[in-house]
Amino acid sequence: MLTLGWFSTGGGEGSRGLLRMAQEAIERGKLQARIQFVFSNREPGEAEGSDLYFQQVRAYGIPLVTCSSQRFRRERAGGPISRHRLEFDREVIRRLEGYEPELCVLAGYMLILGPEMCRRYTMLNLHPALPHGPTGTWQEVIWKLIEEGAEETGAFIHLATEELDRGPALTYCSFPLRGDAFDQLWARIDGRSVEDLKTNQGEELSLFQLIRQEGVRRERPLLLETLKAFATGELRVEGRRALDSRGRPLDGPLCLNEAIERALA
Repeated sequence: MLTLGWFSTGGGEGSRGLLRMAQEAIERGKLQARIQFVFSNREPGEAEGSDLYFQQVRAYGIPLVTCSSQRFRRERAGGPISRHRLEFDREVIRRLEGYEPELCVLAGYMLILGPEMCRRYTMLNLHPALPHGPTGTWQEVIWKLIEEGAEETGAFIHLATEELDRGPALTYCSFPLRGDAFDQLWARIDGRSVEDLKTNQGEELSLFQLIRQEGVRRERPLLLETLKAFATGELRVEGRRALDSRGRPLDGPLCLNEAIERALA
């Protein structure tokens, strides 16, 4: 059985949905795994969203480990958390002593990992773009897609490394940004700059909203299908290399479009 560690700031419904998806799949026997712990860089009472998340974790009976990055930063004379990243990660590793997950999932974890954390755990991160697509936050990715007039996009899961959003890609899915629903929205912004769209419509732009909606629909099944691949041995990681069931290096990330579109249907 695959043992998992789960890292999340737990700020909103997206984080709760990812955890719910995984735990329900485990309880229904669709994913042969167990979540050993959930770690959050917030503590009880710090924010309403994370408090709801903690209630969910406890309801599942999963051990909860917390360490507030905000408090940690304040106690060390302030400044950005990046100044204290190495020290904070060492404290997190200390608090997680006794847990030995085979795989860790970054599911709405809003901190960048330092090198020691990446070396200590095999950690998976989901990025809302195709491999070698735009980097940055999901908002930055969508604006870049609009700016480029992209034909398609998707999401991929990669091994978390010190290189932000550029660790080895393990799995991905894709979907077109053209077709009936999209074409009319592209037509509405023809000739307008991204700067104009950001200023006058922002994230309320219909095209922006549709790209986000279609991406989010696929992110949860992508993560679930990826965890299934690890649980069944179809995919594994050794020495920062992605291997197939026979122990051979992957030629490239696994395309999970068929399984994901089947799950959406």
